[in-house]
Amino acid sequence: MAILGKIRQRSFILIVIIALALFSFVLADVINSGGFASTSNNVGSINGKDIAFEEFRLKVANTEKSGQGMSTTQAVNRVWEQEINVALLTEELEKLGIRISEKHLIETLKSDPNFGQNPSFQNELKQFDINKYREYIKASSNPQEVEYFESTEASANINSKYQLYSSLVKGGFFTTQNDAKFKYEMQNNKVSFDYVAVPYSSIKDSDVAVTDQEIVDYMKKNEKKFKSEETREIEYVVMEDKPSDADKTDIQNKLSALLNPRVVYNKETGANDTIVGFANTPNLVEFVNANSDFPYDSTYVGKSDLPAEHAEQIFNLAEGQIYGPYQYGDYYALSRSMGRKAGAKARASHILISFTGSRAQPKEDRTKEQAKVKADELMAQINANPDSFTMLAFTVSEDQGSAQKGGDLDFFSPGQMVPAFNDFVFNNPVGKIGLVETEFGYHIIQVTDKQDAIRLATIAQKIEASEKTSEVAYTNAVKFEVAATEKSFETALKESKLTAVPAVRVKAFDENLGQLGPQRQVVRWAFEKDTDVNTIKRFEIPKVGHVIARLKKINEEGLLNIEDARVRVEPILKNKKKAEKIMAKMKGSSLEAIATANAVQVQNAADITLESPMVASSGYEPKVVGLAFSTAANKISAPIEGNASVFVLKTTTVTKALPTKDYSAQLNALKAQSAQGVNRVFPALKEKAEITDTRFQFNY
Repeated sequence: MAILGKIRQRSFILIVIIALALFSFVLADVINSGGFASTSNNVGSINGKDIAFEEFRLKVANTEKSGQGMSTTQAVNRVWEQEINVALLTEELEKLGIRISEKHLIETLKSDPNFGQNPSFQNELKQFDINKYREYIKASSNPQEVEYFESTEASANINSKYQLYSSLVKGGFFTTQNDAKFKYEMQNNKVSFDYVAVPYSSIKDSDVAVTDQEIVDYMKKNEKKFKSEETREIEYVVMEDKPSDADKTDIQNKLSALLNPRVVYNKETGANDTIVGFANTPNLVEFVNANSDFPYDSTYVGKSDLPAEHAEQIFNLAEGQIYGPYQYGDYYALSRSMGRKAGAKARASHILISFTGSRAQPKEDRTKEQAKVKADELMAQINANPDSFTMLAFTVSEDQGSAQKGGDLDFFSPGQMVPAFNDFVFNNPVGKIGLVETEFGYHIIQVTDKQDAIRLATIAQKIEASEKTSEVAYTNAVKFEVAATEKSFETALKESKLTAVPAVRVKAFDENLGQLGPQRQVVRWAFEKDTDVNTIKRFEIPKVGHVIARLKKINEEGLLNIEDARVRVEPILKNKKKAEKIMAKMKGSSLEAIATANAVQVQNAADITLESPMVASSGYEPKVVGLAFSTAANKISAPIEGNASVFVLKTTTVTKALPTKDYSAQLNALKAQSAQGVNRVFPALKEKAEITDTRFQFNY
C-alpha cells in the first residue's frame, strides 16, 4: 500500500514524462517526414521567377502525349529546358521592350498548320480568319481545348517576339569589307619555311611528373572548361531471372503433348472427353488460338520470311505435316503446313512519274496530262533498251525510297500495293514491263521475280522462367544484397563468384544506366538524401531479373574531380614540361646544327596559309604558321610550342595574295558564320542566370 501511495503522489509527474516522450516521438516523425520543413509548390525558379508544379506537370503530360514516344523523364527534361529558355527570353524581351502587333501574331498563327489549315478557322476563301478563331475559342465548352489554344497562342506570341529579337541579334553581328579582305588574305597569303620539329614523344612520359595540385591549378585557370555537374557513380551486379534448362524442357514437352490426343475431365458432363491432337484437330484456328501466345495468321509466307535455321525444313513440309518443337528466338514452336501457293509473293521495280494533285510530290509542277506524256516517253525508251530501267529509276523516279535502290520494291504479298499496281504485278509473268496509273501518278512497272509461299498454323509459347526458377533467382539476389550490406560489396562478389558491371556515372535527371538502358528508379535512388556512399539496394527489373546496386562515389558540383581531369589535363601539362626540356637543347647558329643536336632532320613547308595551317608530318599547327608569317626572311626564330612538337623555323618566302576588289565570296561566308551567333544567346543567358532546380522533390 505504501508503494501504491507513492505512485499516486507522483502520478502527475509520470503523466508529464509520458506525454513528453510521446511528443518527442511524434515531433521526430514530423521532422523526418518534412512536416515542419519549408515545402514549395514550385519545381524551381529562374532568376527569381518560380515555375509552378501544377503548370509544369500539365506541360509534361502534354509533351508525353505528343506522340514522339518520349518517356516521362525525357518529357520532364525537355519541358524544364523549355521553361528555362522561355523565362530567360521573356526577361530579355521585357528589358528591350519588344512588342508585336496583332497582324504579326495572325501571320504566326497562320503559318502553324494546326491553325492556318484548320477548316474551323477559315473563311469562305479557305484563308485563316482571326475572328473565326476567336469565336471558336469563345464558344468552346471544352476547358482542355481552350487551355490548349491559349497555351499555343502564348507560344506563338513569344515565338513572334523571338523572331524580332533574333533579327536584332543578327543585326549586331556586322561584317565589314575589311573583315572580308582579311579572310581573303588568310586564304591566299602563303608562307614557305624550313623548320626543325622535336616531337614531345621524344621524351618519355615517365621522365616528367604531374602532381594533383598542378592539375587543380590548371583547372582553376580554365574554370569554364572544367565545370562539372553533381554526379553519382553506381556499380551493380545483374542476377538474371532466366529460364533454366529444365524450364525449356518443360515447355518443349508441353508442346509435344499437343501432338497427340489427350483425355480431360469435363466438369459439366461428369465424363472424360478425348481432345484430338494438333495433327488431326477439325478446328485448326480454334486449336491454335487456345494454345499459342500468338493468334492464328492466315498469311502466306515465303522461305525468306521463315527462321533461317529452320526455313528449309518448314518450307518443304507436305500439307498437313508438322515440324517441331523448334526454337525461334524466345519461343518454342510447332508449325503445321496448310498448303503451298505458287507465285504468292512477287518482286517488282518501278519508276514513278507523279503530277500536281497526286498523292506523291512531283519534282516539278506538272499536270496529269504532262505526267502521262513523260511516262509514255520513258516507256518507249525502256522498251527500246530494257537494260536502261535501273538507271532511269535512279535518276528520274519520284519515289525517293525505291529510286535509291534502282526502283526495287523487294518482295510483297497480294493486297500490300494499291489495286492497279497489285493487279498488274500478280497477273503478269516475270519480266513483264507495263504502265499503270494510280493515285500516286504513273508507274512504269517491271515484274522481277515471283516466289511460292506456304501457309502455316503455328503454336508458339514463350520460353520463360518457372516459378521455382524465379524463386531461386530471388533467394540468391537477396542473399547477395544481405552479404554486400553486412560485409562489403567486394566480399559478396568474391563469395558469389560474380563480376560487377563497371561503375556508371549518372546525373540527377539521367534515365539510362549503362547497358541496362532506362532505369530511372536506380538513378533516382542514387541521388536520394539517405543514399550514402557504399549504400546497397536490390531492384527487380522486368525482363532482366535482379540488380543489386552500390553507390560507389559522389562527385559534388564544381570542378571536375582529379581522376577524370587527369585524362585531359595531364597530357597538356606533361607536354609543357617536355617543351622546357626540349627548348633547352634547341640552340645553335643554324637549323642544321639544331637538328643534329636533337637527332632530327631539317624539313620544309611550302605555300602554307593561315586559313589551312597544316604542316607536313606534324599536322594542324596554327601558332607555328603564324610565327612563320611574322618572322623576317632567313632569320632563325625562337623555339615555339606546337601541338605535337617544339619548333624552330626559318622563313624563306612570303607570297602575298593577288590584289582584288571582289571579296563577295568571303563576305558571304562571314555573314553566314555571323548569322549563327544567335545560337549562342541562350547558352550565354543560361550561364549568367540564377537557376534553382527542385524537381527532385516531386519524384521526377
